[in-house]
Amino acid sequence: SPAAMINPFWNSSEHRIRALWRILLQSVLILVLGLALNFLIPGVVRTPLESTLAALVVVTLATWIAARFLDRRRFRDFGLHLTRDWWLDFIFGLALGVALMSIIFLVEYALGWVVITGTFVSWSPMQSFFSALLSALLVFISIGFYEELLSRGYLLTNIAEGLNLSRVGPRAAILVAFFISSALFGLAHASNPNASTISTINLVLAGLMLGLPYVLTGKLAACIGLHITWNFAQGVLFGFPVSGMESILSAQIIATDQAGPDLWTGGAFGPEAGLIGVLAMLLGAVLIFLYTRSRYGRVTLYLPIAEFSTSSGTPTAPETGPPSSIH
Repeated sequence: SPAAMINPFWNSSEHRIRALWRILLQSVLILVLGLALNFLIPGVVRTPLESTLAALVVVTLATWIAARFLDRRRFRDFGLHLTRDWWLDFIFGLALGVALMSIIFLVEYALGWVVITGTFVSWSPMQSFFSALLSALLVFISIGFYEELLSRGYLLTNIAEGLNLSRVGPRAAILVAFFISSALFGLAHASNPNASTISTINLVLAGLMLGLPYVLTGKLAACIGLHITWNFAQGVLFGFPVSGMESILSAQIIATDQAGPDLWTGGAFGPEAGLIGVLAMLLGAVLIFLYTRSRYGRVTLYLPIAEFSTSSGTPTAPETGPPSSIH
């Protein structure tokens, strides 16, 4: 309707505020809940495990509240339909992350770019190796879940819905949202220790790899699994820096020193900033395509990501209007 076209805040056909404001309000929710948690439990973010668990709680709760009161969606609609297929995709993601990082390690080791300095090392003086290993595992499980829920589940979905106008269509909306959310994912890591322009660009590529299962299947399963084991294998299994950060590593199964050309290895930032990491991401994307075709018999965009459904289950039609409008 004409009123829906000119109202920049409210979509009358969907009976909810528009995508831009949903995203901004969810961000405010994360900030407010984070401050509230720190007020209620002072010092809750003293250790990497505490800070990542706090982030997991805050992002999950903020997304649930936003889903219920802003998006008019069920929480599980953001890629979390936990069916048997979901768990199979999750296992694939876990295996893929380990496989890709194993290839990176083996290539660097064969070329003499990495030297093993120890095994089964705990970097926490107050913890045994297995206790420190469990802490590291929980850290990367938390990061994998809340970053995928936020970057792909909530952000990508809302951008795609917002861009799904009659002149754009769901396919183009999803592709643009895919690239925007990946760019924001890369920029979110730009302040990490040892970050550079190259590492930020490469993490945009990492965001594309991580988000690919979601835009093809509508499930976060493989995204979360891949994110968890990519980080865990990178930092804990093979001793590389994880996106420039080593302080979050409480244990390492294989401790290493990295040499070789930074252009290829990524230097102090880790493999994600090197050409070998880029090649692994490209291989990962190919394997995701092959897996999706094998499991689902197709490789195509999952259009419901961009198509909001009312409580009756009927998708709403895209609004007409200029491409710059917010759906």
